[in-house]
Amino acid sequence: MHISFGYDISLRLEVETAVLFCLRIHPSRRKDLVSGEDFRIDPQGPFEEYTDAYGNRCGRVQCKPGIVRFVNRGILRDSGTPDAFAPHAAQEEIFRLPSENLVYLLPSRYCEVDSELSDFAWATFAAAPAGWARVQRICDFVHGHIKFDYMKARSNRTALEAFRERVGVCRDFTHLAIAFCRSLNLPARYVTGYLGDIGIPPAPDPMDFSAWMEVYLGGRWYAFDPRHNRRRIGRIVIARGRDASDVALTTVFGKQQLAKFLVITEEVPQNRVLLAPANSQGNGSSSGNHDKALTATSVAK
Repeated sequence: MHISFGYDISLRLEVETAVLFCLRIHPSRRKDLVSGEDFRIDPQGPFEEYTDAYGNRCGRVQCKPGIVRFVNRGILRDSGTPDAFAPHAAQEEIFRLPSENLVYLLPSRYCEVDSELSDFAWATFAAAPAGWARVQRICDFVHGHIKFDYMKARSNRTALEAFRERVGVCRDFTHLAIAFCRSLNLPARYVTGYLGDIGIPPAPDPMDFSAWMEVYLGGRWYAFDPRHNRRRIGRIVIARGRDASDVALTTVFGKQQLAKFLVITEEVPQNRVLLAPANSQGNGSSSGNHDKALTATSVAK
């Protein structure tokens, strides 16, 4: 199957400022591109791209006051199969984990493993068989514990606050599930990306980016989604990190306001796919309701 993806995001900036962005698909999915990403920034001008410490494709640009617009479109080839299901995947002992995975056992900005969440996790989930069943038990709990509410999204809610407030958006579900997993010595990382209504009844809400987690079991990473708590088709990863602080779609070093936000993720009928070179990357160096907390980070003083 083929999936059309993209966005049109505009920020209103009060002063000239630098903007970091993480808006290209993850390098692990570039081989699946049918038509290269048509990424651009308006007004046009030079920008720098780099790979961050987690292997994500990021960039930075210096923007003048006014509106800056980030636009991208592309078509991706996807297997069309639901998320992997491996009920016998075992939990790895810490001393056998790859060293690069150890960071995903530690507390992070939004996942307070060193808090009351740890005691709750051991008291609530330790009876479940270690491995896949325990992670699924965590997802079942988080899915039922938090009420999804776009209107109560905020960018600074932590896992502990989501646990206490029992309300949030996809990032809050994900942060809480990650904190529980890490408390139980299960490496868990945060993922942001596209997730369209493919294989399910279309939702009436405007499309958005999504957040889920990946847990390391049986020698590989598996996707788990405590927000939807079901296997889904067509996840397109943009970035991975410890939590949302590592993978903000935009980080603005000055005052900003979100002026426009439009995301597209939808299956393309086979007869509408326009083929392009498989490794085309587009112009990577060109001279409604949504989860605002997931979309942008402002570090203005």
